[in-house]
Amino acid sequence: MNDLLPASCDLCPRACGANRAAGERGTCGADDSLVVARAALHFWEEPPISGERGSGTVFFAHCPLKCCYCQNAVIAAGEAGRAVSVERLAEMCLELQAQGALNVNFVTPTHYAPQARAAVGIARERGLVLPVVWNTSGYETVAAVRANADAVDAYLTDFKYADAALAARYSHAPDYPEVALAALNEMVRSTGPVVFDEVDGEPRLVRGTVVRHLMLPDALEDSKRVVRLVHERYGADVRLSLMNQYTPVLADAAASGDERARAALRRCPELAHRVPDDDYERLLDYADELGVEDYFWQEGGAAEESFIPPFDLTGVL
Repeated sequence: MNDLLPASCDLCPRACGANRAAGERGTCGADDSLVVARAALHFWEEPPISGERGSGTVFFAHCPLKCCYCQNAVIAAGEAGRAVSVERLAEMCLELQAQGALNVNFVTPTHYAPQARAAVGIARERGLVLPVVWNTSGYETVAAVRANADAVDAYLTDFKYADAALAARYSHAPDYPEVALAALNEMVRSTGPVVFDEVDGEPRLVRGTVVRHLMLPDALEDSKRVVRLVHERYGADVRLSLMNQYTPVLADAAASGDERARAALRRCPELAHRVPDDDYERLLDYADELGVEDYFWQEGGAAEESFIPPFDLTGVL
């Protein structure tokens, strides 16, 4: 029995009601165990998060959203990782700090939120002084964001879709746009405008919200809607990050015989292709036309880089 978890799970917007405290698995795939696949320095986040030293990323297994094109599908499906205690998670945070990390960066922690917050509390009592970044799909409840207030300094949140049909097609979550917007409102209210300090002569994010949007194939118009929505609602209070690193991992998986990948591509054949460079340039031009003055963008060929680390239990054991 895990007394940190609710008896009827409502930690994410799926609100599946599983008794995870007693070992039942939720829609996310998690039970009462806290499963981590990697805890290591990561150099592929936005510059004020990774810097030259690296972000202290902790990759959790399982996921409430499970997008069919997920770049980290192996951990989203719970196929990698090891169960650890809250105490061990706190130790990982301190070990990352000792390695020189710019922050502690919890990646997809939503379904483990009570344990993650408890670990932060223990780590801070033992000397953790790094900012804590909550790296999320954006599919969060307002109550969950409020509960993070004393543990989380900054949010690195996706805003994946403005269109409910796309959210249903790729993530089986037609409520994603409205849910993510409500959660984002609370993130911005909780953390306030983005704040940076300086490490190694470069800015480091210490407070606030960075909103990521990964451009998908054949979805330029939806990406424009996301940019307009976020910019018009929040302006300079958040920092947009427009990403062109979509990698068609489904195509590789299907070619290797993965039947789930083959089924996904039969339903969504557009996901077998990368985003054309011209479409990404059009999105950046659109952001400029709207007057978005300061945002993160990626160089051409980003999808070819190694943004997907090995989930080999580095830093976990």
